[in-house]
Amino acid sequence: MKTRAIFSLALCLLLAGCSGGYSFTGASIPPGAKTIGISTFPNYASTVNPQLSQTLTDQLTQMFSSQTPLAVTTDEGDLQISGQITGYDTRASALSSSDEVSMNRLTITIRVKFVNTLNPESDFEQQFSRYRDYAASQDFSSVESGLVSEIVTELCEDIFNKSVVNW
Repeated sequence: MKTRAIFSLALCLLLAGCSGGYSFTGASIPPGAKTIGISTFPNYASTVNPQLSQTLTDQLTQMFSSQTPLAVTTDEGDLQISGQITGYDTRASALSSSDEVSMNRLTITIRVKFVNTLNPESDFEQQFSRYRDYAASQDFSSVESGLVSEIVTELCEDIFNKSVVNW
C-alpha cells in the first residue's frame, strides 16, 4: 500500500512537471514560447486564385490555434511564420492510349520562412509544393475548390510538422 502511494505521488509530480513543451498532437513547443505570429501569404503566382491567400492563412492559423497552446497573432510572436504563394499551375499529367490528355494536375507551391526567436537554430526557409490530379473530362472550375482545400490542408500540415514537430 505504501509503495502504491509513493508511486502515485511520483507519477503526479512527473505529470505536473511536464506542463510545457509537448502536446498530444506531437508538437514540441519551445519552453517560454507563448505566441506565434502568422502573416498573410501574398499570392505571387502567375495564375492567381483570389481566395487562396486567405484560405491558406486561415487554415494555418486554425491548425496552430487548435493543436498548440500558442496564442496566434498577426504581429511578431515568439515563433513567426511568413511566406508567399509562388505557384498555382494546371498541367496535363497523363495521356490516354489515343494520346489525349486523360488527367490534369493542379500544383500549388509556397515559400515559407519560420523564425524561432527563442531557438534560432530551428529557423528555416523552405519551399513546399503539393498537387492533386483530376480527370481531364472534369471542368476545372467545378473541382477547383475541392482540390485547393485538399492541397492547402497538406501544405499546412507540412509547415506545422517542419516548424513544431521534431520527428
